[in-house]
Amino acid sequence: MSRMCHFVGSIPAKTTEDAMRSMLDWAGPHVRSITDGEVGDRYHWIVNLINGFSEHPDFVLVRKGAWTSFDDTPKYRVRRGHTLTADALDLRHDTDALAALPAFRKLRAERGRDDLSFQVGIPGDLNLSLFTFGPAGAFQHRAVFREVLGREMRRVHAEAGDDVIFQIEVPVELIFVCRMPGPLRAAMAGFLSGGVARLAREAPAGARFGLHLCLGDLNHENLGRLSDARPFVQLANALVRRWPADRPLEYVHAPFTGGTDPAPTDPAFYAPLRDLKLGAGTRFVAGLVQETSSESDLRRAVELADAAYGQPVDVAASCGLARRSPEDAAANAELARRLCEPPA
Repeated sequence: MSRMCHFVGSIPAKTTEDAMRSMLDWAGPHVRSITDGEVGDRYHWIVNLINGFSEHPDFVLVRKGAWTSFDDTPKYRVRRGHTLTADALDLRHDTDALAALPAFRKLRAERGRDDLSFQVGIPGDLNLSLFTFGPAGAFQHRAVFREVLGREMRRVHAEAGDDVIFQIEVPVELIFVCRMPGPLRAAMAGFLSGGVARLAREAPAGARFGLHLCLGDLNHENLGRLSDARPFVQLANALVRRWPADRPLEYVHAPFTGGTDPAPTDPAFYAPLRDLKLGAGTRFVAGLVQETSSESDLRRAVELADAAYGQPVDVAASCGLARRSPEDAAANAELARRLCEPPA
């Protein structure tokens, strides 16, 4: 099985077409899907959505935040006398994806890549609810976000069909598992995985999926770190067990580095991958590509991941590339491509 590289989402580019061309130029034949680059105000993931709630009639801002850190974020409550409903929310995932679809199809035809998929990022509903309302309201309002995301996925799938693969993005779940005492991690992973699977069931049967397990990348800084791959393995295995069989799960991405941290090169870090059970149809993407690491260290890291998992892994950065300079993003992508090729 040949190694491929993966783009998590955002790209530092001015336009969607520029972002797509960059991904195809960087990766060449070594990429299965490309995003719309999450250009413009979407480069910071869900930040623009949450900031926009300050102008929504159903929301009241109870704490200001400038997103300088994970402790400096706005928080809301539902306005007294109002009921938050899915009909009142537009998260724009469908609008943005459908606006980018013609550019994707044009470039796919230009490059003769009938195998290429259009990847659309979908934030986890718990993540949206927690970052919007804080811990007190996260579970109370989660279902509303799930309903909106489901509606938007269905609209995209109705137009794009098998061309689209939805990437569910869940930092909160992985961070919760990481922060639990070791004996309780498996139980927390099992609890949280059910909610993610429920979100996937909001899409039509047959819709294609990938998972991006994340540790946050606000201003290119992580909210958490892995001391080894064990928390990821526990959550990924729980997700696979709960995943709906009629929504193909094509890959799971793990964040093994972040910010400016170099890729781990300790065999003990990767050893838990021996217990990763994704199934025959699901690829594992190791998010270890880091332009602050040397190519030789990255090749060592990939060898360790391959050996622990028992088969070749795909490679990626730990998160989207838009919190990097264009030069650093290109350097990261170039390293990813080279890791898919034999050493010179």
